[in-house]
Amino acid sequence: MLSTDMRYFLAVADAGSLSGASQSLFVAVSAISRQIHRLEERIGVPLFERHARGMTLNEAGRMLERQVRKSVMDMDLLMAEIVGSNTQKQTVIHIACTEGMSFDTLPTLLARFQQQQPHIAFQLHVGTGQQVSQWVRLGKVDVALQFSMAPEAGVEVLLSLPAPLLMLMSHQHSALGTSLGPQQLTAFPLALPGTGTTLRQLFDLSCRMEGVFPEPLLSCDNFTSLYHYILTMPESMAACSFYSVMYKLQHAPIALKALEARMPAERFLQIQQQENRQPSADVVGFIRFMIGQFRQQQIFYEQHSIAGELRGQASAE
Repeated sequence: MLSTDMRYFLAVADAGSLSGASQSLFVAVSAISRQIHRLEERIGVPLFERHARGMTLNEAGRMLERQVRKSVMDMDLLMAEIVGSNTQKQTVIHIACTEGMSFDTLPTLLARFQQQQPHIAFQLHVGTGQQVSQWVRLGKVDVALQFSMAPEAGVEVLLSLPAPLLMLMSHQHSALGTSLGPQQLTAFPLALPGTGTTLRQLFDLSCRMEGVFPEPLLSCDNFTSLYHYILTMPESMAACSFYSVMYKLQHAPIALKALEARMPAERFLQIQQQENRQPSADVVGFIRFMIGQFRQQQIFYEQHSIAGELRGQASAE
């Protein structure tokens, strides 16, 4: 159980201000401020950067926050194990991902794992890359799937697979069997994810390096919309990753094609957890299951990709 000063410390860290913490705790601002000052005096260093609009953790504060949250998670895990030893209570695994992985791949993984382990339940949290990283660092999820182009502090990477930029299109698209570079993209209707995604950033940078600035007919943060758009709009294509549609390729009339362009950075699909986290046996089992599934699909891609193309089956959904 957290002491009062630690509860107030975490509340200010979450809210970003004394007033915000006051609203969440229903405690006077002055009382929270006193506890924070006493905590800083006891530790001997400031824990926050004070600004006109609020308070943000400094390096010492972030170190303390990580340790406190880890202690809370460890205690919750211990309590769950104690309760679980006397009951058949369902185990809940909290997993986070970015939007593209929630389209088909992750729901398929969850369902397949639950067929083997029916006592497992999942709470799926879908957010932006920035949100997912924060959830992992703060220990708010057990495990996360997301695409990354750079190392992140406070995050332990359990699996990292190359996830280059590919173009998703109908299996009957005229671009299949021909070269496809940024110059050729202007001839086709494009559907692209939002500018805040790593995939869109990689796409835009690659095109600009070739002096091409293609404009999408559809820009959307929802991959389901992009997917159905390319199946409906003739000759359209969307920026995509193999791992977002790796199961769809087994039965959907789609194809993936590599973009022949200089790539300014590498992009990876990663399985992540909080740094120094000690996961439960069920979480470890699920992580191992995912790693096995992704490695199988990586081999499938390498064996079936011909000249940078991978075509799905032609049967309609």
